[in-house]
Amino acid sequence: MRLTQGTFSFLPDLTDAQIQKQVQYAVSKKWAVSVEYTDDPHPRNSFWELWGLPLFDVKDASALMYEIAACRKAKPNYYIKVNAFDNTRGVESCCLSFIINRPINEPGFHLERQEVQGRNILYTIKSYAVNKPEGSRY
Repeated sequence: MRLTQGTFSFLPDLTDAQIQKQVQYAVSKKWAVSVEYTDDPHPRNSFWELWGLPLFDVKDASALMYEIAACRKAKPNYYIKVNAFDNTRGVESCCLSFIINRPINEPGFHLERQEVQGRNILYTIKSYAVNKPEGSRY
């Protein structure tokens, strides 16, 4: 099952040249850019691990491409994404986020059904990845 989170998630994986163009666009808008990774891509897991520090006032996309390459080398079987934040209105709002790396095998999610009081039914989405301990999921 292919994870679909963020911009471009329904398209084929971006090439490095396409990633660089997107990062250059974010840099041209003077957005702060960060690289994040996780092995638990649950849709409600909005707090991925931060790779290094967010990069502010970057003038060239090559610095970000260096960080992306370093993260890919250190975490080859993790989900990795790029986030760009715009602070022009006084708040850091995420205006661009896209996945740049995926594990070879994406196990997907399952729907857990639970019957509760009053014939109500609760549904929970759980990732198959969390059946293994952190760090050995992929």
